[in-house]
Amino acid sequence: MTAHYPIITGATPTYPPAVHPAKHPLPADNLEVFAGTVVVFTLAADALGPLLKAAEHDLPGLASQQTVRRVMAHNPDSVWGIARRDSFAEPAPTPRGFVGFLMLNAEGVRRLVGGRFDASDPDSALLCRQNERPAGIYLWAMWARDGLVAGVPLAFEKMFTPLYGDADLYARAVTQDGKRLLETMGFEPGAAFENLSHPGLHSLSRSGAHADAPLYDRYHGKNPDRAIAVTVVRSMEDMMRVIAIRSAVYIGEQECPYLEEFDGNDFSSTHLLGYIGNEPAGCLRIRYFADFAKIERLAVRKEFRKQRISPQLVEAAIELCHAKGYQRIYGHAQKRLVKFWSQFGFSTFEGGQELVFSDFDYVEMQMNTERRPNAISIGVDPYLIIRPEGQWHRPGILDKSRTRPVTRPSIQRGAA
Repeated sequence: MTAHYPIITGATPTYPPAVHPAKHPLPADNLEVFAGTVVVFTLAADALGPLLKAAEHDLPGLASQQTVRRVMAHNPDSVWGIARRDSFAEPAPTPRGFVGFLMLNAEGVRRLVGGRFDASDPDSALLCRQNERPAGIYLWAMWARDGLVAGVPLAFEKMFTPLYGDADLYARAVTQDGKRLLETMGFEPGAAFENLSHPGLHSLSRSGAHADAPLYDRYHGKNPDRAIAVTVVRSMEDMMRVIAIRSAVYIGEQECPYLEEFDGNDFSSTHLLGYIGNEPAGCLRIRYFADFAKIERLAVRKEFRKQRISPQLVEAAIELCHAKGYQRIYGHAQKRLVKFWSQFGFSTFEGGQELVFSDFDYVEMQMNTERRPNAISIGVDPYLIIRPEGQWHRPGILDKSRTRPVTRPSIQRGAA
């Protein structure tokens, strides 16, 4: 039962970009208006046959009724009927539309985004049962007649329950109308999962604080109270927060001279910023060399030092270095903090020196690890490499631009 291509390949769709901006990002702001005339409900098995038969004309390539029944038996939340509210009061309400979802486990999302997913006959081993939290949710199909398209956002509202609310949504439109409807509901062109990407899918990201997101990209402007989240610094405003934290800790508390703290390396580095709730609480800096990365300038505001933000910043930095392919990570640890750094796998090494700078004593430490199999390297999707720092796991603005046709505007103007 698919409104999309039965075999989800990596091909890029050829339709032009939609001209209408998203008006009702999910959950839609006016659901109460929709609910006045439309109702969605768990579809009964005996209503499935007539509904699929009615939809076949508009949606060629639907999965077989046997396949749909198998998926519904595996997870009853997979298919939702749409009907007018007045007809729903009848003894046997007649659905005039439906929305189907596939609740995918991690391997299911990998195959979907990797272009190896058969939506016409999905493997049950890739699907979650009703009590299982999915890694992603695929919009299997949506179809409605007689103006009941307003029921589609109501069906999507079912995907915002606690069990499903953190899973990213994926879809593939095959018509311009379908594409416009997806983007009206907040979907964006392109999809990503782990180090995979798919330009032909649409996605609705809801996993900013999801456990599957990398440690270095878990803050997106809104955090639960006292929750810890880390993000890569990408703006001058974020950099001001870093400067404020380091000024309070190193200059204010440790009496470090200004020119020694702000040493000329800040604009050749990656900075991580840690939050407690929505308050910037700690930061860290990473610099890169040919065969190693150096972690340095870890600072946490005094009032937040009992909330374990330091370990999260360090773990996020190590994870980011691994994503970039570094196997050797190096640092200078104050002697009093050697034990702290040791818990992450750092150790002093033969030939390492002791240092004194900014009135504190330091030792050299390093950690050596195996290269991660999913580290970014030449040969991966080249669009992944040009995404914003630390956001390689989800499509960036240039992923979206590749759906536009090649026009070479400046060259054409010059030729004219």
